[in-house]
Amino acid sequence: MSIQRLAILGSTGSVGVSTLDVVARHPDRYEVFALTAHRRVDELLAQCAQFRPRIAVVPGDAQARPLREGLARLGLRTEVAVGTQALADLAAHPEVDSVMAAIVGAAGLAPCLAAARAGKRLLLANKEALVVGGAYFMDAVLEGGATLLPIDSEHSAIFQCLPEDRSAWAQRIDHIVLTASGGPFRTRDPASLHDVTPDQAVAHPNWVMGRKISVDSATMMNKALEVIEAHWLFALPPERIRVVIHPQSIIHSMVVCRDNSVLAQLGTPDMKVPIAYGLSFPERIEAGAAALDFLAMKALTFEACDRVRFPGLFLAYDALNGPEGSSALLNAANEEAVAAFLEGTIRFTAIHTVNAGTVDALAGDIGRIGGLDDLLALDQRARRQARQLIGELAL
Repeated sequence: MSIQRLAILGSTGSVGVSTLDVVARHPDRYEVFALTAHRRVDELLAQCAQFRPRIAVVPGDAQARPLREGLARLGLRTEVAVGTQALADLAAHPEVDSVMAAIVGAAGLAPCLAAARAGKRLLLANKEALVVGGAYFMDAVLEGGATLLPIDSEHSAIFQCLPEDRSAWAQRIDHIVLTASGGPFRTRDPASLHDVTPDQAVAHPNWVMGRKISVDSATMMNKALEVIEAHWLFALPPERIRVVIHPQSIIHSMVVCRDNSVLAQLGTPDMKVPIAYGLSFPERIEAGAAALDFLAMKALTFEACDRVRFPGLFLAYDALNGPEGSSALLNAANEEAVAAFLEGTIRFTAIHTVNAGTVDALAGDIGRIGGLDDLLALDQRARRQARQLIGELAL
């Protein structure tokens, strides 16, 4: 069995850390070729000390300098590269077999495209690559001959319920059901959400995640982005992608077949399971997740999504039915709005106002999208519009 050489983009985030946990359990199968991080230099240095990657990438000299000093102090020979182009070059590096794309946000689009065009085994935890890139990204996967493997727990669940032969998917699926935990405010009076604090919003009841994605879970914008991602991953129209709230987070998603039989993937809420499946597909390896104890489960319950409490979810369907590029507007606005909320600039309920207002303001004048530069320009237009709205809504 040959060793699989990995580049882990976003290695200090929750998905990156879980990936390294799985990798450490299988040193005979995986070699860490490269690691990347944004700000957490000390954590990246510790990862380099444990896994001895060939390359480490950071955004700029402010991060590169202390990293190089730390590597020299430890006698490590890891090469330090800097900047966005270094990320893209790494994702397409000829010695890399698999790329774990775990960079949060639109910043992950360029390296994901580079990996796709280079025909890599691309483990996609960066949903924004599909939300922003859409058809352009899927074309790159097809043209490059890449193997695209979803890592989000919901999309991995759908993928695990389907045959390996993707040509059989269309005749198998009637619709899919993405499950959502409902986050920390599932039972809270919607009228009280005006006063939600950042610490309350990031306190997810089931999953351990980064602050941005935790806020997205609280607003259900995470699920909105997953609906858009599912549209591209499984070639399904919006009306065949449904969402239900499942507070226990045991069923990670379901496929409803043409004969109305339902296939579901169950497990404890632990990202190491979809990560291990992506790393080993089509095999299965030990992931380090706790086993599901059926006798300890009191109930599996389901609820409809509340439009008053979670209006952001329904923006996904509007975006998919709108002009090309609408989902890129939505993603950019949400990134800006969530950052402003976490900084204490706007209220929790203003996130939806910024998101809906940005799409409404720009969707009628998107223009032609011919490539990455057009997508990035659209992203920047949306951010400027969102920041304008944030200024008007600032506390």
